[in-house]
Amino acid sequence: MSILSAITRGDRKMSLVVGVTGGIATGKSTVVKCFEEAGIPIIDADIVAGEVVEPGMPGLDELKPVFGPEVLNPAETLARKQLGYIIFADDNKRELLNRSLGPFIRKEILRQIEVMKAKADLVIVDIPLLYETGYESLIDQVAVVYLPESIQLQRLMKRDHLTSIEAQQRINSQMTIEEKSKRADILCDNQGTIEEVKKQVQEWRAKRKNEDRETGTKEPPI
Repeated sequence: MSILSAITRGDRKMSLVVGVTGGIATGKSTVVKCFEEAGIPIIDADIVAGEVVEPGMPGLDELKPVFGPEVLNPAETLARKQLGYIIFADDNKRELLNRSLGPFIRKEILRQIEVMKAKADLVIVDIPLLYETGYESLIDQVAVVYLPESIQLQRLMKRDHLTSIEAQQRINSQMTIEEKSKRADILCDNQGTIEEVKKQVQEWRAKRKNEDRETGTKEPPI
């Protein structure tokens, strides 16, 4: 698999918005960092999700009556770890969380996309649950960072110090990485080294620049 295997959705727009996703612990952040180091603007859905549940923000106010005081710290901030245990163990609670916070997160992400599109011809949106929350209809292309589930499980256990059962729960809470890879416009295989991942990103950007020259559009110099 290669990040060069891209399927175009319609005509290229002046500003291309690419959503980067994958499975938990497949290495999505590594790929996003490659784009960031090249000067490409990044919109991080996790950061946005964290901002909408800060004290005084409407997202946190939305969660209080839904999940109760057990997801709040004494200082009235969100107890993220406790909330994680709840939603990964209960599909209904996870859906409830997505329905509660989804509108706030989506509104802010779309606002940031419009701001970035006015400044750059390539915008990367880092969205862990891109397919699960329906963002593929709002962006131009989707890049999926791929790992076989067996490797994904081992990396997640090591990264988050989880048991195999806890790690599998988190993997099962998302669409499978195999299904995501089938839907991808751009596929990045992360089974190798970081340098190999960087090479895939560089090759995709070079390919895009060549296509831009053919269509008469330009990417700003890095």
